[in-house]
Amino acid sequence: MTPSSPSPDILLRRATRASVAVAVVLIVGKLAAWLLTGSLSVMASLVDSLMDAAASTINLVAVRLSLNPADSEHRFGHGKAEFLAGLAQASFIAGSSFFLLIHAVERMRNPQPLNDARAGIIIMVLAIAITLLLLAYQYRVIRKTNSTAIRADALHYATDILTNAGTILALVLARYGWPGLDPIFAIVIAGFIFYSACKIGYDAAQMLMDRELPAELREKIISIAERPPQVRGVHDVRTRQSGQTIMIQLHLELDDDMPLLRAHGVARAVEKDILRNWPEADVIIHQDPVNISRKLGTTRFTD
Repeated sequence: MTPSSPSPDILLRRATRASVAVAVVLIVGKLAAWLLTGSLSVMASLVDSLMDAAASTINLVAVRLSLNPADSEHRFGHGKAEFLAGLAQASFIAGSSFFLLIHAVERMRNPQPLNDARAGIIIMVLAIAITLLLLAYQYRVIRKTNSTAIRADALHYATDILTNAGTILALVLARYGWPGLDPIFAIVIAGFIFYSACKIGYDAAQMLMDRELPAELREKIISIAERPPQVRGVHDVRTRQSGQTIMIQLHLELDDDMPLLRAHGVARAVEKDILRNWPEADVIIHQDPVNISRKLGTTRFTD
């Protein structure tokens, strides 16, 4: 990050505000499109945007909470609020998919003609354009912060592109004499929404259960720890993520007769090297006599 670049905290706050603002704009536009057309596909997209607004608002609150520093009751910080927001988002999105499914089945049983499909198409095209602009900004923030909450938000906005495209296709077909396909497209949209909810919920649950970070990252940590010539081995490497903070724990194997002061210096050098690669990391390093470590049969846990 260059000196003039905004900090990750500022980027996260801006991204959550932009998400809420876009959700509100989309709700107003899709509400108008639904009132003009009476299309169930448009209604499906509108409900999806209502869920987006609720989820984005939860995101805004959760990200603000997750950025709070550690305190006496939360010594590891508040980063997991992001993952709790992800679970809340998944619940909202899954609920909206079932709501849409019920209405789609009802519309199939009692078909209704569509009204001004042309106006609905124009509004939905504008909705796609606005969503694409938001996604471009969100992916930029994700690259710089690796935020789970923003990634979850971007995932369901990316799903919106598909739902909006499906809605436009349903309106086009209705305009050319195929209004009966409208509820079928709504069912397909509901399926996409439910899949999105499952993906968001799974990822958030994995992080709440302290899933290990990717193997490539752990291998890189080990290679950094093994650089000093005094290090005889590395074991018990454990990683997890809490919000913007990566938690890294490992044991260094050092010569049995190495003075404590020198062992501390080696561990400190390894810690600084790790922090150069991950400045936001929380690193804990334990020093073990090499012969005792090998007798105990310690493991690197790199699979």
